Amino acid sequence: MAKRLHPKGLHPKPAHAVLPTREAVLAFIEDSPQKVGKREIAQAFGIKGADKIELKRLLKEMQEDGAIEKDRAGLRKAGSLPPVVVADIDTRRDRDGELVARPANWDPEAGPAPLITVLMPRGRRADGPAPGTGDRALLKIEPDGDTPGRYLGRVIKVIGRNKAETLGVFRALPTGGGRIVPVDKKAQGREIAVPPGGEGDALDGDLVTVILGREDRFGLTQGRVKERLGSLGSEKAVSLIAIHAHGIPHVFPREVLAEADAAREVGLDGREANDREDWRDLPLVTIDPPDAKDHDDAVMAVPDPDPANPGGFVVTVAIADVAAYVRPGSALDREALLRGNSVYFPDRVVPMLPERISNDLCSLRPGQERPALAVRMTVTAEGRKLRHSLHRVMMRSRAKLAYAQAQAAIDGRPDEVTGPILEPVLRPLWDAYRALAASRDARGPLALDLPERKVILNAEGGVDRVIVPERLEAHRLIEEFMIQANVAAAEILEAKSQPLIYRVHDEPSLEKMRALGEVMASIGLKLPKEANLRPALFNRILGMVEGSEHQLFLNEVVLRSQAQAVYAADNAGHFGLALRRYAHFTSPIRRYADLIVHRALIRALRLGSDGLPPDMEGGDLAQIGQQISAAERRAMAAERETIDRLIAHHLADRVGATFSGQVSGVTRSGLFIKLDETGADGFVPISTLGAEYFRHEEGRHALVGERTRQTFRLGDKVEVELMEAAPVAGALRFAIAGGGRTSAPAPARGGPRKGRPAPATRDSLTKRRGRRA
Repeated sequence: MAKRLHPKGLHPKPAHAVLPTREAVLAFIEDSPQKVGKREIAQAFGIKGADKIELKRLLKEMQEDGAIEKDRAGLRKAGSLPPVVVADIDTRRDRDGELVARPANWDPEAGPAPLITVLMPRGRRADGPAPGTGDRALLKIEPDGDTPGRYLGRVIKVIGRNKAETLGVFRALPTGGGRIVPVDKKAQGREIAVPPGGEGDALDGDLVTVILGREDRFGLTQGRVKERLGSLGSEKAVSLIAIHAHGIPHVFPREVLAEADAAREVGLDGREANDREDWRDLPLVTIDPPDAKDHDDAVMAVPDPDPANPGGFVVTVAIADVAAYVRPGSALDREALLRGNSVYFPDRVVPMLPERISNDLCSLRPGQERPALAVRMTVTAEGRKLRHSLHRVMMRSRAKLAYAQAQAAIDGRPDEVTGPILEPVLRPLWDAYRALAASRDARGPLALDLPERKVILNAEGGVDRVIVPERLEAHRLIEEFMIQANVAAAEILEAKSQPLIYRVHDEPSLEKMRALGEVMASIGLKLPKEANLRPALFNRILGMVEGSEHQLFLNEVVLRSQAQAVYAADNAGHFGLALRRYAHFTSPIRRYADLIVHRALIRALRLGSDGLPPDMEGGDLAQIGQQISAAERRAMAAERETIDRLIAHHLADRVGATFSGQVSGVTRSGLFIKLDETGADGFVPISTLGAEYFRHEEGRHALVGERTRQTFRLGDKVEVELMEAAPVAGALRFAIAGGGRTSAPAPARGGPRKGRPAPATRDSLTKRRGRRA
């Protein structure tokens, strides 16, 4: 009989024996190649019965002490990496000539990003994916036994290629040629030499892309201007900075455009017509922003005729059938996966799919026949879902409406478009929504109240103004209908045991909750204690400050305390929406995750030959989830940085002006300020606060003057003077013009406590926030 192996040479535990040491648990977690949770640890150490309670307590203590971390992939040592990561390969090799990578989505608050030595394919695997410097790749990693804290990584897939190019501002020299000042903050101070003749048509101050060469004998990297993107004197170049800085694919390859142009409209007389129902006479309508060009969802609702469901509704959500045009493995499909999602800037859109597909063949235009996948849901008068079904259909939108237009009709101001459909189409939609809203409120999702600012550009591409669009009931209606359709799609696939990509949102970590408690204590509030985290807890916290000066500030702090939502093949629920299962189904024109869900539905329900390939299973979907999650974060960062740059450019001629704002972050080096007028963020260096020493009291999230006790605390209202605007970096520097308070003497707490970073602090002027739920 084979002997049972035990971790780290431990022998089987006798009944009620002592628990393994922390070191033994950490060693087991580090050495295990598989997902590790409480069950796996209990099995490995022979822990049974009542001892499992003690094990749970031990693991909780280790989490609270910061020794281990828990996410949807299970337990892992704090500061360590999961088995599969998306990583960026450095532009320089290490001293041994090996490629070195760093995780693409490392939290800087966890310390320096660990290094990964990239193992190149050899032998029979030599024809596998081979990355180069500057590439982004999906790596399967394991600890490097020779170097603690370092990893070895084998390439699963190269996600993005970097042809040794960089982005910078050209500075001409009188003798010809010049220097390139990189836009990338990490490359600041490392100029690139451009020899005479290598500048092309670039002029002094132009934004350019540069092809990098070898280092010269003076240690300067040589470069040649590849493309002049425009003068930084124009705001129209600002989004190009983000596009190039983040490596966002923005030019469709010729084969992709050719494939899109060759696509023909899908009809009811094609080879798969038997899989498609005729819904062309149903009164489906689209409701979108007024400037929308692609319309990928249409809705309708009618009273349920079933007498067993009095007051109930049948709600239908129809979504553009992108899978009918973008086949797995095609050039369109490969490019869509590479992009991951569309990226929206104030002055342009970088689409996931070419316009022939996104704005034409798949856009649900009024009066035109379009293929769609539709979810039909029957709900009670209280909004409880009784059943649902999925259909592959041919539809014809009855009308294209804007949010304000539909809302005006419901509010008694119909126009020539909404008047004829007010009673038969719009009124039942609103009645069904109010039923669903009651069910939503009972479920208790996270109810953040944060204004979404929109930058309005003028005819020249500059910032005209920054507005907060009104949040209408029409917006909430479409949002709730989409959420219900997304849930139904996930439930249908689970019922068929079909692998899919979920939209996963973990609950906040213990560390984030501790930090939130400290922020609340700094404004005189106490974090409620609950055994199990639920969104309702955060809603109660927000209710404490509703209508007060801290309302906006605490909403942002609660948002930053939340985990990042991701795409994953393993379900962990959606904490923010208070849902056990959730997938993205409703936007396949602009999100690759939704296209995967569409294909999964087609395969599971046998609705055609264009579903998921038969050999695509959970492992493949997990890799795709990692890749598109990284693409989503890339898009969010690019969109945020572009708005920062546009606003900095807009304020550049207002240096010396005074603005109202609020302290949004406190660090040892100064204060972060969020302006009321534009929502822009800027920095006040501590050296400019006054002619005295200011002490950083981390527990209070405050800077306190030693002599005057003048205090600047997180959430304080202040007046600031704009001292400098740096449009290229999107950075603003302020000086305090008024505000703050005087506090009673408090004992010095010394330096910052380890392991307790404030969620709202950042270390430098140009480092931006942006954690989003």
